[in-house]
Amino acid sequence: SGGKPPLRLLGLHGYRQNQRSFHERTGALRKALRGRAELVSVSAPHPVPGPEPAPPEHGGRAGPRSWWFSRPREEAFDALEEAASCRGLEESLDSLAGAFAELGPFDGLLGFSQGAALVAIVCALKQRGDPRFPFRFAVVIAGFKSRAAAHRSYYREPIAVPTLHVLGDTDRVIPPGLSRELASHFVDPAVLTHPGGHFVPASAPQKRAYLEFLAKFLK
Repeated sequence: SGGKPPLRLLGLHGYRQNQRSFHERTGALRKALRGRAELVSVSAPHPVPGPEPAPPEHGGRAGPRSWWFSRPREEAFDALEEAASCRGLEESLDSLAGAFAELGPFDGLLGFSQGAALVAIVCALKQRGDPRFPFRFAVVIAGFKSRAAAHRSYYREPIAVPTLHVLGDTDRVIPPGLSRELASHFVDPAVLTHPGGHFVPASAPQKRAYLEFLAKFLK
């Protein structure tokens, strides 16, 4: 490898996950990227109400979390919902800016599901010159375009950040058409399909595609 330091990726989990559950669910991916990229995950700032709030471990953000809510009153989120009002995105952007400042530098972002939708929004902000998010590329897994009316402006112009969009042919949570629709808002996106459902894939064909994409930034 010529002793190049690995790329650093900031990982954003899906709705109702948290940093710890995402770390567990990306074990195969982290192993596949070993030596090339390391994944540092963070928890979203908003707890999702549930029957049993998890105790905060070491003051951390445990329990299910959300990056924003499409139904603010119920503190719930549905990717397919055309939301007139939504809440929580600004706090999430602030918490990501904090992660860049405290845990960075990061070469890229890697998001899954709602985290992938947030990655796309951060890419749009980066393109507009937002100085809080210095990174070079993004990996968008099971992503979708936010249906919230307040978020429409993020997709008005093509986003020129280099991206790899990963979608599952049998994903029933985020149908692959939604991930393709999001990819269409990017300039020259790389698209990787896998036969599975709603998860972060890391078997041999996907591992090759991740490494091929990341190789462009290892130079």
